[in-house]
Amino acid sequence: MTLRGRLTTAFLTVVLGPVLLGAFFVGATVAAVSRDRSVDRLDVAATTVRASLGALCQQLYAAADAVALPPTPEQRLAVADQVIARGLAAVVHVDGVTTPGGPARPWAECSGATPGGFEALAVRVEMRDAAGSVLGSVEVAQTVDAAFVRRLADAAGAAVTLRAGPTYSTESTRHREAVVQAAVGVRGNAVADSAPDRYVRRLDPSPGQPLPLALSVPRGEPGGIYAVLVGAVVLAGLLAVIAAWWLARSTTRPLAELGRAADRVAGGDLAARVPVRVRDEVGRLAAAFNRMTRETQSYVRALTASRDQLRNHLAVLGDTLSSTHDLHRILQVILQTALAATGARAGVVLLFDPASGALVAQCAEGLEDPDLRVPVGSGLLGMVAATGEPLRGRIDRDGPPRLDHEPRCRTYVAVPFASPTAGTDLDPPALGVLALYDRLGLDEFDDADLVTLRTFAGQAAVAVDNVRVHEEAQRLSLTDPLTGLWNYRYLKESVRREVERASRFGRMLAVLALDLDRFKEVNDTHGHAAGDAVLTEFARRVRAEVREVDLAFRQGGEEFVVLLPETDARGGATVAQRLGAAIRDTPVEFADGAIGVSVSIGIAVYPDHGVTGAQVLDAADDALYAAKAAGRDTYRIAVDGRRPESRELPVPAGAAPPDDDLPQAGGASPGTHPPRQSRGR
Repeated sequence: MTLRGRLTTAFLTVVLGPVLLGAFFVGATVAAVSRDRSVDRLDVAATTVRASLGALCQQLYAAADAVALPPTPEQRLAVADQVIARGLAAVVHVDGVTTPGGPARPWAECSGATPGGFEALAVRVEMRDAAGSVLGSVEVAQTVDAAFVRRLADAAGAAVTLRAGPTYSTESTRHREAVVQAAVGVRGNAVADSAPDRYVRRLDPSPGQPLPLALSVPRGEPGGIYAVLVGAVVLAGLLAVIAAWWLARSTTRPLAELGRAADRVAGGDLAARVPVRVRDEVGRLAAAFNRMTRETQSYVRALTASRDQLRNHLAVLGDTLSSTHDLHRILQVILQTALAATGARAGVVLLFDPASGALVAQCAEGLEDPDLRVPVGSGLLGMVAATGEPLRGRIDRDGPPRLDHEPRCRTYVAVPFASPTAGTDLDPPALGVLALYDRLGLDEFDDADLVTLRTFAGQAAVAVDNVRVHEEAQRLSLTDPLTGLWNYRYLKESVRREVERASRFGRMLAVLALDLDRFKEVNDTHGHAAGDAVLTEFARRVRAEVREVDLAFRQGGEEFVVLLPETDARGGATVAQRLGAAIRDTPVEFADGAIGVSVSIGIAVYPDHGVTGAQVLDAADDALYAAKAAGRDTYRIAVDGRRPESRELPVPAGAAPPDDDLPQAGGASPGTHPPRQSRGR
């Protein structure tokens, strides 16, 4: 063979060898990337399932705490009915009573191991009295059925199979058994590919996620890319044969460089590049190789960054949902996560305002007008809320007409979200709308973006509902359930706070202790239902007679307390007279007739009758006993002054003080200096 032939042979060998090696590497890389994408989908699905089940367990704990909070069994059962009516649970077991219509036992506990068979996901909360003694427990459960598993699958974006207990699965019947068998051999976070056409991930029970699950996604084999690679290799071989004789000597060095670069790429160094010295076939091959490695490197970098960013956002979202009840902060994190997951330029979360009947923006990113307000049924966002159907497309050709003050955009996607109690009298059909605008780098939002946005909209609905439950639980813990007044627990904190405020600004604070006269006779004669009616009407009349800044409390039984900020003894006496007349002059109507009642009132003033909240309350109680001893249906002002010693400063005499010798606002004594004007109570 001649040298030219040997060079040609060497050229063909050197050229086709690296080309084939590069094609093999690219094919292997594409296959590996395809598998990595499937593994990433399973990782995201596992994170989403854990977050969804964790959120459900938190919801059940919140519902159980709300049921355990009331002091009486009847009230707890009433709250249990409300929890079921709001869709927060399917069944509640409290005080030995289980609400009807729930799933049968056993139940899977959120905080423990999963039993062999179960029909529901449940939590248990102990009820304790004020001394900390256990009074019993509350169990709240949510049904685990095919619809439940289907919701998990929709949220996770992967098929979900329940490996124990009821045989629920969203996997096809043809692959279901193979998926379950493949999951048996999986340990930890590994992914099995033994099931035909499926990658399988196993989720074992853990605190907050007690269900044994198997997640699966279909394999995505890039068969078309292999055909393209084969075609490229064949084309490169033909070009090499044609140019071998003429370019054998000049291509020796570039081929060696190409071979070294291919070896580096095969070793995982995607930054390898081949210098292009001439614009011939070898130069074009080198340029194509460089472009291929550059695009592959960019794709891998973008994929890794997107995966890490999404994981970080999901972690922040999970931490925010579990650690705060700040609704604005939660919605802001949800919006930022949705923007990062879809690559949108701007977005907004709006909630329904019952007072105005409009959607009001709670948080926004990238909008010119963050204070957006859209009437329900008008414009793009209003129609989404009114119909409950998501919309996506281009603003110039799809969907309803946009209002002038709605965000300007080229493309959009808007998803409504509803409370778990949507469709009942408790909530409107649409709780709010999550909308994104102008996906960066692409013309329109696709179905995957719509599925992603539905997931985040569901998180927003859960967040809003959790905040409402938390606020309601806080309100119930500080109010008396019968009268609606503040309870004794809030009284102690309010007295301390008001005394501190009065001391800081040099003001007075009047405390009224009220007790219904002969209330026991009302219960004995007319029954406890009539007694409750008297207490409720009494509380209503007290609220009607005091200012908005005044605070009324039910201390216990028929005993009440009213705090009058910036009020002296004269103002307190005026209020006491008004309250006595309001109770005395109009009998309380109830089902069997009317009851005439009266009230005895004791009055004490800070700092004249005490320098601490406890001292002022004790002084008011002493005055109340004095009013009782004086024949009831009257008031008395405390006489046991406990004001700390102070030195009076002489001032020029002014107008004469009133002749009733009652303590005046500012602590003036008759005959020393003009008193400050009373507040006219």
